[in-house]
Amino acid sequence: MKSSAGRMQALIFGLATMVLGGFNISAAQAAEGVKQAPTGKTEYILAVSWQPGFCETRPSRKECTGQTADRFDATHFSLHGLWPVKKSYCGVAAETKARARKGNWLDLPQLAVARETADRLLIAMPGTQSGLDRHQWLRSGTCQSGTAQDYFSMQLAFLDRLNASPVGALFAGKLGETVTEAEIKQAFDAGFGKGAGDRVRMRCQKDGERSVITGLTIGLSGQLARDGDLAALIQAAGTTDFKCGKGVIDAAGIQ
Repeated sequence: MKSSAGRMQALIFGLATMVLGGFNISAAQAAEGVKQAPTGKTEYILAVSWQPGFCETRPSRKECTGQTADRFDATHFSLHGLWPVKKSYCGVAAETKARARKGNWLDLPQLAVARETADRLLIAMPGTQSGLDRHQWLRSGTCQSGTAQDYFSMQLAFLDRLNASPVGALFAGKLGETVTEAEIKQAFDAGFGKGAGDRVRMRCQKDGERSVITGLTIGLSGQLARDGDLAALIQAAGTTDFKCGKGVIDAAGIQ
């Protein structure tokens, strides 16, 4: 009787262990399958232009009238600005702010930057011909720590890294062709880590029957610095909708 009872008790214990063990494995497997929701919050927006597309829809702008196929911005992203989220014109006098908002940006104060930086902006930020650099400093640069020199030299460093990445290679290698959201996100992930493409939004504009790409906005979060890790800044930002699902990478001069 005792032997039989012992065997029965062992059998019940074994079954319970199997059930509990199976439950634990299933729970662990389920936990591994759960993807945590992104917790990053975007603090800044890095905006870059695809100048041929921008100029296709604004041919009369100063920076567009002289665009040629051999100019830097014909095959590289150009700088638009670096914007803090929900902040603008910090400490700017009301009269100056009013002038900036009228759009006559060349009437705004000139920037106090090094000659080398000013020369680089003429190439990497074609909008300086319309006073875009002055406008960006007043609107956004004044809301960040540091000088105008710090603000623009940091953006130029970020722009260099973007143009040297798989994203820059994708755009330079497909002039005149249509690219999709998936292709661009894949290039961002390859250059700046998995999920980087989910922090990017593309801007497009209709040009007849075509939808041409005019630029990208890239979410950033963290401590900004010229020698900062752009990939880490992108990864720390919140995700966003891509908006424009596909568009033409316009080439300079092509209608």
